[in-house]
Amino acid sequence: MHDLPPMARFGGLLATDLRDVTSDPAALDSTGWWVVVADFEGRLVCARFGDVRPDPAPAVAPGRWRGPAPDAWTSSLDRAAYTAGVRRIREHIAAGEVYQANLCRVMSAPLPDPGAADVDALTALLAHGNPAPYAGTVRLPAHGVEVATASPELYLRRTGRTVTSGPIKGTGRTAEDLLEKDHAENVMIVDLVRNDLGRVCATGSVTVPELCAIEAHPGLVHLVSTVRGELPADPRGGGAGWTELLAATFPPGSVTGAPKASALRIIEALETAPRGPYCGGIGWVDADRGTGELAVGIRTFWIDRQATGGPALRFGTGAGITWGSDPEREWAETELKAARLLAIASGTHQPLGGTPR
Repeated sequence: MHDLPPMARFGGLLATDLRDVTSDPAALDSTGWWVVVADFEGRLVCARFGDVRPDPAPAVAPGRWRGPAPDAWTSSLDRAAYTAGVRRIREHIAAGEVYQANLCRVMSAPLPDPGAADVDALTALLAHGNPAPYAGTVRLPAHGVEVATASPELYLRRTGRTVTSGPIKGTGRTAEDLLEKDHAENVMIVDLVRNDLGRVCATGSVTVPELCAIEAHPGLVHLVSTVRGELPADPRGGGAGWTELLAATFPPGSVTGAPKASALRIIEALETAPRGPYCGGIGWVDADRGTGELAVGIRTFWIDRQATGGPALRFGTGAGITWGSDPEREWAETELKAARLLAIASGTHQPLGGTPR
């Protein structure tokens, strides 16, 4: 039986001493320091920890993480199925049903030593091989949550009543690779995020301080925008909180499409495996201070101990499909996003120096 103790690691903090676990988002506006894992399909796990202290990312200990063999990874959609899915989405776009839809696939590989598999050891490898601004670990084995993320994307940051989102759309190996299609894709999703935040933020408070900024990350570049709004305060002491914020914005717009409802229907028809924590929300909330930071669960690994055939390590990769999408180029983008991370998890990638923003 896998019996590693519950813990979490985000933003230079280590959380231990698990106190509560709930699926009620209202807990995030109560008291204490919480970890949040929201699966794309809607399952929510909120865990309150009693001991939270500064602790740097764990050092890489040789042999502590034993990952899958490099050739053991399989994909929920192979190249033919994925490119056919891109073509099908373009048909939906031509029919006026959707402007953009995110098509994803889930990579899976059996764990060679499940009993010793610890996502925090994988987090150490990711911190050195693929540093990321929203990296973290959530280890709650009794609740079926074992996640290591190297996410570069901000889903929601809350400071008091100010809420910020940082949608990513547009990916290339270098800035020169980015196309007009990438910029159009980003602007579409910014509009969607503005509308989502506008459903819960004060009227007129939603702004876009930054549009289509180029950000460099290990092995690739992204176009990143910033959308910000203010949650209304009720004079009687209430007002919108995490429950309303998640209801208005989840799943994140950058990993669904626009319009969101149409994109979700298309995703359900074309994808053959649940996304789980991939493309969901992963992060922390300090209810006492009214702060929190949730990443979009991309560049994310999770252990599925209930997998058919035995415990497996999973990882998701995908791309936003628009009318301007080329099926082979979109497949190549999913390969680019996965290659470095899978190599790290399989122990075939050398550490990279660098500091996340």
